[in-house]
Amino acid sequence: MGSSGQGQSNYDLSFKILLIGDSAVGKSSLLVSFISNVVDDLSPTVGVDFKIKFLTVGGKKLKLTIWDTAGQERFRTLTSSYYRGAHGIILVYDVTRRDTFTNLSDVWAKELELYSTNEHCLKMLVGNKVDKESERVVSREEGMSLAKELGCLFLECSARTRENVEQCFAELALKIMDVPRLLEEGSTVKRNILKQKQERQTPPSGGCCS
Repeated sequence: MGSSGQGQSNYDLSFKILLIGDSAVGKSSLLVSFISNVVDDLSPTVGVDFKIKFLTVGGKKLKLTIWDTAGQERFRTLTSSYYRGAHGIILVYDVTRRDTFTNLSDVWAKELELYSTNEHCLKMLVGNKVDKESERVVSREEGMSLAKELGCLFLECSARTRENVEQCFAELALKIMDVPRLLEEGSTVKRNILKQKQERQTPPSGGCCS
């Protein structure tokens, strides 16, 4: 698996990924760790932010547009529209904070059901901050059990040490490509983007004067 920041049209498929979960579980850190291989202490996301990553998975060059949503309740109505058209959704919790785990089923799974418009959308449960093993309060087994209950893929990772960070996105992308409908949508997104680009570059045809 490799990553690439080359030309904007140099990819086979385009997918939209959404990160959701409580505030301060490390969604932004996970994204920054994946995009730039660097992790700093980040301030909470205000509303919605997104980043683009080009990578090669399963022999295909992918463009992932990854949306990072705010966990605070006051931004919920703002972020609801960003569920639309998502091909993959990553639900993140902090293994050292029990409330962020219980909120996945109490809050986030319900919100996902309410706002997600793509019935084929793939979900992944991610337990972050495994580098703080001595502070862990949510076991791996509990995470796996909830993932099974919610119909999600499951991984534990650390945005700080980058353990399993790339695997989160690569594994989700691979599974998305296994779903014919999502694969077709990923191709359609790219075709539409290229079509718009060509239309902008094509000069209007002018009539000639007699």
